[in-house]
Formats: sequence, C-alpha cells, structure tokens
Amino acid sequence: MAKKKKTGKAKARIIRHRSRAKAGETLTQKVYINGKLLEKDNAKISIFDHGLLYGDGVFEGIRVYDRLIFKLKEHIDRLYASAQAIMLTIPMGKRQLVDAMIKTLKTNNIKSGYIRAIVTRGAGDLGLDPRKCRDNATVVIITDNVTLYPEKLYKDGLSIVTVPTRRNIPEAINSQIKSLNYLNNILAKIEAINAGVEEAIMLNQDGFISECTGDNIFIVKNQRLATPSVYCGVLNGITRGSVIDLANKAKIACGEEVLTRYDLYNADECFLTGTAAEIIPVVKIDGRIISIGKPGPITARLTRDFQLLTKVDGVRY
Repeated sequence: MAKKKKTGKAKARIIRHRSRAKAGETLTQKVYINGKLLEKDNAKISIFDHGLLYGDGVFEGIRVYDRLIFKLKEHIDRLYASAQAIMLTIPMGKRQLVDAMIKTLKTNNIKSGYIRAIVTRGAGDLGLDPRKCRDNATVVIITDNVTLYPEKLYKDGLSIVTVPTRRNIPEAINSQIKSLNYLNNILAKIEAINAGVEEAIMLNQDGFISECTGDNIFIVKNQRLATPSVYCGVLNGITRGSVIDLANKAKIACGEEVLTRYDLYNADECFLTGTAAEIIPVVKIDGRIISIGKPGPITARLTRDFQLLTKVDGVRY
C-alpha cells in the first residue's frame, strides 16, 4: 500500500517537536559543565553542590527554532539579573555563555529544540552558609527536546483548575528570580495532577490570579487582552512580553490588571504562555466552560503572529 503523503500541517508538527536532524540522532548527547562537554551519562556535579542540596542557583529555559535561539538576549539578561538578586556571581561573561550554548547546540547537532542553562552556587558543605561554596559557581548547559503538552491540546484547549497552594510572596522569594527552588510550583502541579488536569492556576496571598505552575495566563474580554500585573506575584515571562508586544502591534487593546477567578470564568478567551508551552488555549477552568468551549480568534491570531516571530527574533548559529 502506498504511503499517504504528509500534509504541510503534519510536516510543521514534525518540525516543531523534533529537535535533531536524522544524522544527529545517532550521536551521544553532550552536556556542558564548567567549560567541558561531557557525555550525558558522565555529566556529573558534586553531591555537595548547593544547587542540589538547597536549590541555591538560577536557570533559564530557551527555545531554538531552525537554528535561531529565540529572544536570546532577553533570556541571558534575565539569567544574570536573577543571579544578581541572589548575590551569585556567574563565572563567565554573557558573550562567553552564549558561545558555550552555541557550541553545545552544534555538538549535539540540534536544529530546533530547547536549552536549559543552569548556574548553581557550587560545591560547599552540608550547611546553608554560601561562603562555604569556595569554588566558582557551577555552570551547566543542557540542549534537548521539550514537549510540555500533547499536540491535541494546542488544537482543542486545556482544562485547568485553581489550587489551594498560593504563589510565593515577593517578600519571601521574588517571582522575578528564576531560582532552582521550584517546590512552590511543584506542589501546585501535584494538586493539578490529582485533579486530573495538566496545569493549575495559583493565586497570590490576596486571592487574586497570579500565574500557573509553569506559564503566564491571559484572558480576552470584549476584544481586550488582560494578564495579571507583575506585582501580583508573576514571573515577567519572555513569551508573555512577546504576546503583549504582538497585541500592541496588532492594535489589540492590552493591559496588566488585577484579575479574579470571576474574571477568568467570564472571559471570552483564555490562554497560557511560556517558553516551553509557547501559546496554548484554555477552554475550561474549575469546571466552567470558557465562552463556547473552543479556542478563540484572538488566541489564534496571536499564535500565528508568535510563530512568525520565532523565525526572526533571536540569534542564529
């Protein structure tokens, strides 16, 4: 029987979720650690590293589309800002770090995929004291695939729930810091899993909408786009910022607001954004069907515009 020819849409899905060319799939994956490219099975750090012992470190997740590292400058700047906030010195300059990322991508023959850049406080002792981490910080770069949600959900939309776990208050751990301590998010993720859904909405200490466990959230009401303000405890996500810019260029009214669950339940559209998630529609929240229960036109428009942006905004290698 003759094989059915793939449609352009099917080909696009394959390109989107495959990070390596065929020639690269036989290669042993290499991981960058402190200036060395090591085979994955030999990529090890000290068990006394404070990133492991205490989550003392920072990270960034970065998308790669057809050899373009999307929004690289913004991600690098945020990584260094997170490190500055926790008094962690990254032992290399921004240009050096970018060069190390590109070298790792090329070594692993990755055309489209995901970069995880991690910087820990380094090896110390079993105490909390960061002064005991006498060596330089540990720098790790992993390049691989990432698939956060099944493809079907991008077409049909997510069902999500609000969970009891509240978002960390800024006075404790500021949400602008992308630290290695994600326990707050993980606890909320567990509650989502227990509820039988893929993602959870987290409220801030005042009961207003903050963000999801790994994504920012947007709603559309009366042709106007809204997302929780940064001071509501959200990470100022890079994809979030891209969507706001795209909305402004498309003359779609957009603002950062204080939102409640009532606002979400009565939205015309809802979607989530994130580096790994990209843009994914939401069609049900806490058992309430959002509008007609299908992804809306503004979500579709912004998704198309975002896909075009990923082809041009970044650094090629």
